[in-house]
Amino acid sequence: MRHTIAVLVQNHSGVLTRVSGLFSSRNFNIESLSVGETQDPLVSRMTIVVSGDDSVLDQVEKQLTKLVEVIKVEDLSGEGAVVRELALVKVKAEGQGRLELFEIANVFRAKVLDISTATLSMEVTGEHGKVGAFLQLLQPYGIIELVRTGAAGISRGSQTL
Repeated sequence: MRHTIAVLVQNHSGVLTRVSGLFSSRNFNIESLSVGETQDPLVSRMTIVVSGDDSVLDQVEKQLTKLVEVIKVEDLSGEGAVVRELALVKVKAEGQGRLELFEIANVFRAKVLDISTATLSMEVTGEHGKVGAFLQLLQPYGIIELVRTGAAGISRGSQTL
């Protein structure tokens, strides 16, 4: 099972190294990690996706809260959160395939960012599964280049981290 964890940390050098070191020293694999400054420049927010059962999630949360730089940890895996990824993809687009690619983009609400005589560059955002399904449909056309972000998530409603 995939678990998405939001972590508020002090915004200074070395924090990312300590957090990632915690995962590697316990043989937990980070599937994705995104980090950015929050509305408070002294605080950064990490969104970490890790695979494992509930005991893995529990262990990760306990270990993270032991780090001095960690302010708060929250599980965003349930229905009470919105979690999204972003992918930028450049695909071969020649002949009839070009029209089909525009149709696929339309169905997935992807944005066409750039068009050349031989390629299309597109942006898609959504849940992990949606981004994966979009990329799978593009495979037969020939993906030339792919950039995929980690997950970013936020609680629904008035609840905050």
